[in-house]
This record gives sequence, structure tokens and C-alpha cells, in this order.
Amino acid sequence: MIKNFFTCGLVGWCLEILFTAANGLKNKDFKLKGNTSLWMFPIYGLAAFFKPAYRFIKKWPVPFRGAFYTLCIFTTEFLTGSALKKRKLCPWNYESSPYNIDGVIRIDYAPYWFGTGLLYEYILNRRKSKS
Repeated sequence: MIKNFFTCGLVGWCLEILFTAANGLKNKDFKLKGNTSLWMFPIYGLAAFFKPAYRFIKKWPVPFRGAFYTLCIFTTEFLTGSALKKRKLCPWNYESSPYNIDGVIRIDYAPYWFGTGLLYEYILNRRKSKS
């Protein structure tokens, strides 16, 4: 579980850096600077719990598994974001989006979380090859 926690934390950091860098293109910022926060590592690391959950949902069709992961990610994002926001430590603020919930969730990010959940599923459940 510890190895999976670190794997998920690192994957999450990398995805966030890529996402924020690509988002800069909207503003014609071609420096492609991505950013993240140290707080995000343990938050992304919680995706390690997808591995034990997968045992119960592996027979579900992909759209249902993706929806499950999206719901889990939104729940985690809401709980961790709300706790960090109370302490003025939340590294993200979605209040400018019309699709936000309490400034800590963006509903329009659901497709990204859907894909991210399935990516974590793949990473956590791939079989080790014999070398």
C-alpha cells in the first residue's frame, strides 16, 4: 500500500504539472509552466485505495468504474479542499468558475477525473512482467 501511495502521489503531481502547463496555453502563455503544491502529494496518494476497491468493481463496465472513481475523487477533493481552505492553505480556488462547489470542486472537471481514475486503475493493477 505504501508503494502505491507514493506511485499515486507522483503520478498525480506529474499530471497536475502537465495540466496546469497546458492550461497556460489558453492565455497564450507559451512558457508552459506547470505548478503544484506539496499538499497535493498526499491527496493524490490517496488514490492508492483504488486498488483494493477495484476487487469489488472490476466486473463493472468501464463507464461505471470511471464514474465511481470520479465520485471518489470529487469526494476527496471536497473534503481535503474544505479542510485546507479552513486553514487558508488550499492550493486551488475554483470560485471564478460557474461550475464550482464551495470553490473546491469544479464539476466541469469530471471528464478529467474520469480519465485520471481509470489511469490510476491501470497503473495500480498492471501485472508485473517476469524478467
